[in-house]
Formats: sequence, C-alpha cells, structure tokens
Amino acid sequence: MASSTVQYRIKLLNLCVLVSCFVHQVNGYSGGWQSAHATFYGGSDAAGTMGGACGYGNLYSQGYGTSTAALSTALFNNGLSCGACYQMKCNADPKWCRSSTITVTATNFCPPNYALASDNGGWCNPPRRHFDLAQPAFLKIAEYRAGIVPVVFRRVACAKKGGMRFTINGHSYFNLVLITNVGGAGDVHTVSIKGSRTGWQPMTRNWGQNWQSNSFLDGQSLSFRVIASDGRTLTANNIVPHGWQFGQTFEGPQF
Repeated sequence: MASSTVQYRIKLLNLCVLVSCFVHQVNGYSGGWQSAHATFYGGSDAAGTMGGACGYGNLYSQGYGTSTAALSTALFNNGLSCGACYQMKCNADPKWCRSSTITVTATNFCPPNYALASDNGGWCNPPRRHFDLAQPAFLKIAEYRAGIVPVVFRRVACAKKGGMRFTINGHSYFNLVLITNVGGAGDVHTVSIKGSRTGWQPMTRNWGQNWQSNSFLDGQSLSFRVIASDGRTLTANNIVPHGWQFGQTFEGPQF
C-alpha cells in the first residue's frame, strides 16, 4: 500500500513538472534560441535609459542596473513584455562579436522609424525582432564600433533579489500601482487588489507595468494577486498596512 502511494506521488510530481514546462513553452518562456539584431543607446553609464515605456523610473534604484533593453514592436507586446528577461549572445559576426552571453530585462520600448528602411536605420520597424540594449550591456557581447550586430536570444527566468515590489502612486479613487522586481517569468499579465473592507477586484493596466484601480482604498490594508505570463499566481496578503501613503513602496513575496 505504501509503495503504491509513493509511486502515485512520483507520477503526480512528474505530471506537475510536465504541465509547468508546457505552460512555460506556450508563453515563450524557457524556449529555444531565436534570431534578432541588437543596437545600443543611453551612453556609457546608461543614464539615457532611465524612465522608459515600462514605467520603472530610475533603473539603478529599482535594481535593474545596466542589464536592460528596449524592445521593438514585435517583442514589446504593447507593454505586457515589460519585466521579461532574455538571454542573448552575438551571432555569426566574428569581426564584431564577443564571446560573452548576457541576460537583460525588458524596461523600455524601441519605437519604429518608418522614415528609414528596416535594414538601414529603421531597426525597430515591424516585423523585426530587435533589442536596443543599454550601452554597457551591448559592449559585453560586441565591439562599440559595430553599431548593430546579429544576435540569438531566448526567454529565461528572471533572478531577482528580494521580493516583488508594489509602489502606490496616484490619489484617492485613482490608485496607480507600479509592480517591479518580478522574478520567474518577469512580465505580469493580470493583477487584482483587495482592501481590508473589500473583496478581490481586478485592476486594469494603465501603461507599462502600472496597474490601476478606481476604488476608494484609503485607510485600508491592501493585498495583491499577481499572475505572470507563464500562468503562475502569487498572492501577497496584507503587505500594505492601513496607514499607507501615496508614493510608498511595499515588498511582498517572490515567484
């Protein structure tokens, strides 16, 4: 009896691993290598990469540093790819490639430039897959003088220090919550919020990784439920105390 129970648990564990791997593959996370191109921006200290279309603001203080990238339209997914992590290496250009492999987080959008041809300056024009890397990241895989290089890339799990962070901005009846430092898949696709005097309420994505609720939640402790692109769900219960103020950041658990 005990032996059959152990075998059943092993089979169940194998099934869970298989389902988890399938979900990751379906969402492009932990998939195979794909081809793209990479350029760089932001200067030698990456100061020009601060802010950006994901809403992360100061990438140094948020923990993203200089290992970041702006994604072309084909990869950006209207902002839902913000926070995703990509492993990348220069490919098939021995004159300019370096041998290093890097991992970068998507923190910005590289807009198309339809005034230029896609193969001559309009690098981020659809349907091109393109990464505009922070200059320090680019220099790990290619020479500065290259300007643009072919790369191969794949989605990988994001390794982050500490818990997921929730920064509450806005005002009463307009709670704008920026979610940062997300591990695992990295890109958040669904968020719900719950006050100590409310049930769970869906939030809408305003822009980047800023999520909006129009409920009056002042003076209530807050909980969040986050679903990433790989389908994994994280619930951060009562991580925001009832005396919170707009502009504050609170740390929750991590994937």
